[in-house]
Amino acid sequence: MRPILPLAAGVLMAGCARLGASREPQRSDADLLHQAVQDVTGTMVFDIVSPPQSARAYAYAGVAAYEAMRPGHPGYRTLAGQLAEFTAPPAPPAGRVDYGLAGVRAYLSVGRMLTFSRARMDSLRAAMDARFRGRDGMDDATFARSVAYGDSVAAHVLRWAGTDRFLQTRGSAKYAVTAEPARWTPTPPAYMDAVEPNWARLRPFVMDSASQFRPAPAHAFDTSAASPFMREARETHAVGRALTPEQTAIANFWECNPYTLHVQGHTMFATKKLSPGGHWVGIAGLAARRANADAMRAAAVYARVSVALADGFISAWDEKFRSNVPRPETVINKYVDPAWEPLLQTPPFPEYPSGHSVISPAAAAVLEDEFGRDFAFADSTETPWGLPVRSYPSFAAAAKEAGISRLYGGIHFRHAIEEGAAQGARVGALVVGRVRTRAEPAVAAGR
Repeated sequence: MRPILPLAAGVLMAGCARLGASREPQRSDADLLHQAVQDVTGTMVFDIVSPPQSARAYAYAGVAAYEAMRPGHPGYRTLAGQLAEFTAPPAPPAGRVDYGLAGVRAYLSVGRMLTFSRARMDSLRAAMDARFRGRDGMDDATFARSVAYGDSVAAHVLRWAGTDRFLQTRGSAKYAVTAEPARWTPTPPAYMDAVEPNWARLRPFVMDSASQFRPAPAHAFDTSAASPFMREARETHAVGRALTPEQTAIANFWECNPYTLHVQGHTMFATKKLSPGGHWVGIAGLAARRANADAMRAAAVYARVSVALADGFISAWDEKFRSNVPRPETVINKYVDPAWEPLLQTPPFPEYPSGHSVISPAAAAVLEDEFGRDFAFADSTETPWGLPVRSYPSFAAAAKEAGISRLYGGIHFRHAIEEGAAQGARVGALVVGRVRTRAEPAVAAGR
C-alpha cells in the first residue's frame, strides 16, 4: 500500500493547485496589455536596445496593439492615413474574436521581431496565452481565431516597418572620428562608437521630415573665456562640483542609460537600465492605470505616446549628427578641469540637443491631451532599479525635470536642454494635432 501514498498526496496537491488557480482573480484586458508592454520593456533592457531603436519598437508594437483591438471598439478610428505610408490593416475574421487577446498578441508579436531575444519573447507569449486560455468563456476556436487575427495585424505592421529605411541604415557608414576639437569624440570609460549616426534617414511617423523641427543652432565652438560656449561649459562644471542631494537624486532618477560600464581596476562590468523612451512608456502605463483606462484607451495612449517618442528621437538625432557638438566631459577636461568627472556616464553620441529634453515634452504633450494638464502622478517606473518613487503635479513638470537632470548629471550644456525642450514641444504638438484615435462625433443633419 505504501506506493499509493505518494500518488494520493500528489493528486491532492494537484487538486489544491487547481483550486488555487481557480480562485486567482481574472486579470482585465487592460492589465494584460500593461503586462505585455512590461514584457517587451524587460526584453529590451535585457538586450541592451539603444534609445532610438527602443522607441521605434515601442511605436510599431503600440500601433499593432491598437489596430488589433480597434474593430471591437467602434468609438475608435484607424491610424491608417494618419501615420506615414500606413495602410489599413486586415479586417477581423468571421466569428467571435477576443480583441483584448488580439491586441496583446499583436503587441508581443511585433515586439518579438524588433528585439533580439526571440526565445525569451516566445516564453513570454506562451505565458500570456495561458492567461487568456484560462478566462471564462474562452473556447479553443475563439482563442485560435483571436491569436491568428493579432498575428495578421502584427504582420501587416511589420511589413510597414520594413519600409522605413531602418535596414538600409545597417549598412551605412559609421561616424568618422577626427582630431577636430569642435566635433564630438568618444568619451570615457568605454570610448564607444557613436550610436545610430544615420537614424535621421528613417521615415518619421508623423513629421514631414527629420529636420522639420530643427532647433536653433548650437553655440559656436569657441574656447575664449567670454564665449557663450565656454560660459556654459563652466556652468556645467560648477553645477557638477556642488550638487545638492536633491539634484543628485533627480539626475539618477532620469539617467535611463541602457548600458553603463563600470571599471574597477582591471575589472569591468555593466549595468542595464530602462531607456529614456521606456521610462515615458512606463509613465503612460501608470497614468492609464490611475485613470482606470480600459484596454482600448490604454492601447490608444501607448500608440500615440510611442509615436511621439519615435519622432522625437528622429528629430533629435537629425540635429545631433548635424552639429556634432562635443560632450561637456570632453570640453571641460580639455579646457577647464582635467580631473573633472560628470555624475552620470556620458552617452555615446553628440551633445546637442539633449535627447531627454526633446522626447520628454513630446510624450508629455500627448499625455496631457489624453489625461489633462494637471494630472498628478507618482512615478514608480525606476523602482526595479532601486530608485525611489518621485511625484509630479503634471506631465509637463516631469518633462522639465527630465531635461534639467542632464545638467545635474554633467552630460549636457544648458542650451541643449532649453532648445531641445522647445523642439520636443513642437513634435508633441504635431502628434496631438495629427494623430487622433477617437471617432469624430456625428454631425447633426441639416447643420
